[in-house]
Amino acid sequence: MDTHKTNTVCLLLLFISSFSSYTVVTSTQLCSNSACRRSEPLIRFPFRLPNRQPEPCGYPGFGLSCDATNQTLIKLPNSGQFRVQSIDYGTQEIWINDPNNCLPARLLSLNLSDSPFLGVFYQDFTLFNCSLDYTKYRLNPIACLSGSSYTVFATSNTGAIRFLSAKCSLVGTITVPVQWPFYEQVLSSDLSDDLRLTWVAPKCGRCESRGGRCGFKSNTSREIGCFNAPQHGIPRSARYAITVGAGVPALLCLVGLFCYVFGRVKSYNRRNHSTGEFTSTVAPQPTIILGLDGLTIESYPKTVLGESRRLPKPDETMCPICLSEYRPKETLRSLPDCQHCFHANCIDEWLHLNATCPVCRNSPQRSPRPRDS
Repeated sequence: MDTHKTNTVCLLLLFISSFSSYTVVTSTQLCSNSACRRSEPLIRFPFRLPNRQPEPCGYPGFGLSCDATNQTLIKLPNSGQFRVQSIDYGTQEIWINDPNNCLPARLLSLNLSDSPFLGVFYQDFTLFNCSLDYTKYRLNPIACLSGSSYTVFATSNTGAIRFLSAKCSLVGTITVPVQWPFYEQVLSSDLSDDLRLTWVAPKCGRCESRGGRCGFKSNTSREIGCFNAPQHGIPRSARYAITVGAGVPALLCLVGLFCYVFGRVKSYNRRNHSTGEFTSTVAPQPTIILGLDGLTIESYPKTVLGESRRLPKPDETMCPICLSEYRPKETLRSLPDCQHCFHANCIDEWLHLNATCPVCRNSPQRSPRPRDS
């Protein structure tokens, strides 16, 4: 009878643990991430693909779409459609460009007033229509606005403005939401770089930076909440490593260990009652499996991602550990055997806890020790 009760308790605990893990997964999938294709930006709240994600999964004014070639598009109320190049949910920034590859023409009528977006940095450029030989003056023309008998230039340089005003026709001055502030006046620009925009509401940057996910608290409310955000004090990559490496499997192991110990105690109690003896046992200490040492981890190749964000495996556009898209100037580390790439700080913390690749679970080779001379 006692054995039957023990087995019943164990099965009940296993069922509860399995059910709780299942409900967590399904609840987070109500507003799952999406994308127009694998190489395109990841789309989640406040952005939404109307044909793929329910209405409560996005914030008003943040609707996106996919064109015939699966490029990600956003429609600004007064300026038309633009291509979405990248989204940073932690800093609440989005990079856009013209899908027809003539951004300067779009800048002439750009109006962000009725959209939820504004520029991070602004700079004024003056445009001129000229018939002079631009190669003689080392000016950078705007090819898509120029013709066979004239050339259009854009400049923020005071001296260049005075020079071109005397020789060319003034097109106008525009305020451009540039990617970076120019502390020196630009002699000429083709104005083809992505536009860097940000949004003020909804305020989800802090939640995203903590590793949580932003969204509406209910289907009938416009109040914003932060969900699945881990506790403070542990880096996001370390929290992910601990969750994956020691989450549900560890819980099941603990339940199994509890059942085993509970059964052994029952057995020993019955034996001691029958023989009148008292037996003291010491539970065996669990074996602790550590990750790799620092020297081994540092021996794995690192690289600083360039502006092209070109990787050994082109389809891998985001870090599998922190689930953030790679950005230029970030430091990545790859594992020597499987060639999987990660943010260097993410994979370093993972390998300190686990001696396997978090994607394929293969054990990377340890670097050879230098021989003594």
